[in-house]
Amino acid sequence: MTPSVIFRALFVMTTNLVIRDTNLNEPQHAAAFLDLLEHYARDPMGGGAGLSAYAKDNLVRELRAVPSFHGALAFAGDEAVGLINCFTGFSTFAARPLLNIHDIVTRRERRGRGVGQALLQWAEQRARQLGCCKLTLEVLSNNARAMASYERAGFAPYVLDPAAGQALFLQKNL
Repeated sequence: MTPSVIFRALFVMTTNLVIRDTNLNEPQHAAAFLDLLEHYARDPMGGGAGLSAYAKDNLVRELRAVPSFHGALAFAGDEAVGLINCFTGFSTFAARPLLNIHDIVTRRERRGRGVGQALLQWAEQRARQLGCCKLTLEVLSNNARAMASYERAGFAPYVLDPAAGQALFLQKNL
């Protein structure tokens, strides 16, 4: 991974925000990672149910072994206020890697202060370092606040040919 402190951003309220690469071998980072992911999972846009006991007990250990994982934590002082989890993939059309943003969360009380935008900037910087051709993400269609944030950061629906429509994200649980 790259150096721990990637860049500094400024909160609207002039509190320094520091973005650090997630280091799941560091107990403070592992605890903040799980806490923020639980915060997200309990939000209606994260499913509202929280993480399963299995995920809480195994996620950090399992994720340490995933070489395609790239993540960052946003800190305001000693408080972890945001998280972004990304994984590399591959674009067959571009014959280059891509970086998928799998999770992004800002603590409810810190929203609207630039945390999400700083995390998205971190992901873009990481994607460029990896030689990626693009960043991808999924978002619930009724999450207007997130959609507006992603549009501010330059994201748009995936369209190859307007006549064919935009791509949809589908899943099949196993």
